[in-house]
Amino acid sequence: MSETFDFVAVGSGPGALCAALALRAAGKTVLVLEKADLVGGTTATSGGVMWIPNNRYMKAAGVADSREQALSYMNAVVGDSGDAPGATPARQETYIDKAPEMLEFLISQGLQFRRIPNWPDYVDAPGQQEGGRTVISELFDLKKLGPWKARLRKGFIPIPAYIEEAMELPYVFKRKQSTQALWKILGRTFGSMLKGQRLATAGQALAAQLLHAALEAGAQVRVNCGVKELIVEDGRVTGVVADCDGKETRIIASSGVLINAGGFAKNQAMLDQYIPGTKAEWSGTIAEDTGDLILAGQRIGAALAQMDQRVGYPSVLTPAKPDYPTFMQGDMAKPHSITVDHEGKRFMCEAASYATLSKGIWEHHRNASAMQAWMVVDSQYASRYSIAGGRGKKLQAWVEAGFIKKGETLSELAAACNIDGANLEATVARFNGFVANNRDEDFGRGSHVYQNWLGDALAEKSTTLGSLSQGPYYAVPVYPGDVSTYGGLVTDSDARVLREDGSVIEGLYATGVSTASVMGKGCTGAGASIGPSITWGYVAAQHVLNNTEAG
Repeated sequence: MSETFDFVAVGSGPGALCAALALRAAGKTVLVLEKADLVGGTTATSGGVMWIPNNRYMKAAGVADSREQALSYMNAVVGDSGDAPGATPARQETYIDKAPEMLEFLISQGLQFRRIPNWPDYVDAPGQQEGGRTVISELFDLKKLGPWKARLRKGFIPIPAYIEEAMELPYVFKRKQSTQALWKILGRTFGSMLKGQRLATAGQALAAQLLHAALEAGAQVRVNCGVKELIVEDGRVTGVVADCDGKETRIIASSGVLINAGGFAKNQAMLDQYIPGTKAEWSGTIAEDTGDLILAGQRIGAALAQMDQRVGYPSVLTPAKPDYPTFMQGDMAKPHSITVDHEGKRFMCEAASYATLSKGIWEHHRNASAMQAWMVVDSQYASRYSIAGGRGKKLQAWVEAGFIKKGETLSELAAACNIDGANLEATVARFNGFVANNRDEDFGRGSHVYQNWLGDALAEKSTTLGSLSQGPYYAVPVYPGDVSTYGGLVTDSDARVLREDGSVIEGLYATGVSTASVMGKGCTGAGASIGPSITWGYVAAQHVLNNTEAG
């Protein structure tokens, strides 16, 4: 069986759907192939945040930004290392220029977005934005998708709440703005029910908007269609061979093929090869994140790079959810906690970004006996917050099950964790001294706006610094988890896939975490993976159209 389209997108991530929409808007025939039975990839299960500098929503809010400021920041965070070809200066400039252009295109096609009012950039560097450069989807009524509603992957927020509203819920009835957020959510929930709507938020809303727009524009989308190989003729990719519901199909793509099929976080063999010590079960990505198309590209000569990089997120596997990680960034940033290594010593700032935390654990423990750190808290913490979702009776049950360690003293806790008691006591004493002076002299915890934004907004002296001085003490093992990998096919500024010698594989484009990221070995802010995914999907479509016009 054989079919022909102008363009084929492999995977149904945001980059693929954006490219499909752009090409259909120009009259091209487009087919999107998704190997899973659900559309949207890991993006649909995420916050759906895009890091887009110099965007219209910043301007509307009076937040000054510019190409030069954004580029200065990105250069400072990402740098220009020779071993990160996905993050060349040319690609960084292209991203800064094309991300806002991509956003304007989507808005012109009827998609609706908004800015999160305050989500700071992650790194203290020239050009940073304390108010952040985030853009997210507006809420979207899933009923507009018709039968495709059942084919959209579920999100992680089951109520019609904006992300910043959901973040206020732990403070409900403790401060006015948080209680107001609750009433807004409740009013919106009942209002949408009366209107017969099913409002989605965050990443699910972003995926739904893109899917709806692509379908309305006439793109074809097929699920249960896994691509097995790329067709190459005279050095050019001209199509794919796909297994669709058990039937092998040869699909010709006269203008090009785009890969947006995820990373390899669920492929243990690839993890062992490129990121040894990490485990697939620590990853919060979808099960289909197995690197199939990265390997398919490699088989036809594509270069791979940055394969040891991940969209890291520290995680634990709790008795309540042993098969899916619980993410720990928020827990680690709160007062009355520290994170120590296998020797009982602090080794990083606990209130850093999720990517920095996960990378820190992995790099520090590569030569250790176990690939884990210990988050240590005291009873002040346990009485105010949950530990990986455990509190009260659940916390006690987890202690009895051995998942969370407990000690009346730090020495007892150290023995339970099999770490050096003298080291732990000395570490806590030193940290408590920093807390007393409200200054972490070792790692600067609490010295950046983002770190303070992460902690407890109601804490009196510091949102993230608090002493560990009241027993009993608790500890939980934290692993270097992720929400996908950050390395893959090397692409140029037009999203074209390159060979090892730097030459272009004509007809083949790639975006998202299937590629070596433009963020290199850094992470600028929230949305540093989804923003580039959509942007280079848009860039690929523009390159196809420009080539068609030139031809």
